[in-house]
Amino acid sequence: MPFGLVTAWKRRLSKSSDQNDPWKYKSLEYWQLDDRRPSAKRRQGSAVFTLKEMEKATSSFSDENLLGKGGFGRVYKGILSSGEVVAVKKMELPSFKSAQGDREREFRVEVDILSRLEHPNLVSLIGYCADGKHRFLVYEFMQHGNLEDHLNGVSEVKMDWSQRLKVALGAAKGLDYLHSGSALGIPIVHRDFKSTNILLSSTFEAKISDFGLAKMMPEGREMYVTTKVLGTFGYFDPEYTSTGKLTLQSDVYAFGVVLLELLTGRRALDLHQGPSDQILVLQVKHILNERKKLRKVIDPEMSRSSYTMESITKFANLAARCVRGESTERPSMAECAKELQLVIFVNRKATSTGKRTV
Repeated sequence: MPFGLVTAWKRRLSKSSDQNDPWKYKSLEYWQLDDRRPSAKRRQGSAVFTLKEMEKATSSFSDENLLGKGGFGRVYKGILSSGEVVAVKKMELPSFKSAQGDREREFRVEVDILSRLEHPNLVSLIGYCADGKHRFLVYEFMQHGNLEDHLNGVSEVKMDWSQRLKVALGAAKGLDYLHSGSALGIPIVHRDFKSTNILLSSTFEAKISDFGLAKMMPEGREMYVTTKVLGTFGYFDPEYTSTGKLTLQSDVYAFGVVLLELLTGRRALDLHQGPSDQILVLQVKHILNERKKLRKVIDPEMSRSSYTMESITKFANLAARCVRGESTERPSMAECAKELQLVIFVNRKATSTGKRTV
């Protein structure tokens, strides 16, 4: 049964005494919400699951099925009654009641936005569970987990340069789709784009996940002003943090940080380093346009036979422009995708003919 969509998170609530308790059990009608936004393609295969179905799919959330843990909660590998392998994200209930409403809002944002979108570089939402106080999101299963694990030694699979370029291009296309507004008629800012939110398929196709902090931009406007800055340290757009002005270019900045992670194999924020070396952008930003110094920051785990310095230089130049302090000086995601296609062409041509400059 397809579920309804949320309309700007404003709906008529009953005047009963429990209307302010977001975790009290609600009937199915609560989730079949009105939608007055422009018509969009809706995924017809989405499903509503019960708690028992989630327990059965994950063997009662056994540690053997645990895939990872993030700010939202734990993620488990599951098998539905149909035999389909999925990823089940179990939302953890905050201890403070004031935070419970925020978590509920994040859940509903993700259900709403992913139910409206369909793109090969966005993770597919298969369904959700809102059973009593329990909240689950059910996604397609991504065999290679998230990007950060592959770059920081958690995964045994080492990515070569061509695979990293493929991931970068896929992520760029996914963000461009969100920013273009082609699905809803208005742009969407992801607001929490980072390497842990880039999932990888068995063929290293990148898919963007975790839309709980995403923001649909006000109609006809390119900026949203807020006093509450949301996101992840290490990926914050400095202009957004200092002014509260959220724009599409805030995602571009975060994308630039991910490009630097792909290039260096380092974390966006590493608290194990000294105070001056904790933030990746500050570590390398000053040398991204200096070819000789650039060689020193290339991920040593990457096979030298997989890259050329010409492609590395072009890639680094793009990353440098994405993380500029002024948002107006950053490229659009459409421009990023085009430039990455050129980088891929340059690298492929040189490595296939053996004409490499390293």
